[in-house]
Amino acid sequence: MTSMLLIDYRFRLFFWRDAASAALVAVAGTVFLLLWDAAGIAGGIFIRGTSEAMLGIDIAPQMPLEEPFFLMFLVLCTMILYTGAEGVLRHYRERGDL
Repeated sequence: MTSMLLIDYRFRLFFWRDAASAALVAVAGTVFLLLWDAAGIAGGIFIRGTSEAMLGIDIAPQMPLEEPFFLMFLVLCTMILYTGAEGVLRHYRERGDL
């Protein structure tokens, strides 16, 4: 996560462009994905796997402690990729290459 935040800081893509909006998007996206996971767990679609790297602590049945952190990282990566691609496309449009 630190590396993604450093990329974000360097290019002002997400949190360093508009911190309040980014925080809202990050929290809303993470909550949405946690609810999606909960629905998948309730439906028997998602089950908790095992790994030596996991802490072994569940925050809900079949939902490991690591899940919210992973989902926040997923939202962060997605938004940095999206805003980065948007900037690259804007740059090439302004130059007339697209």
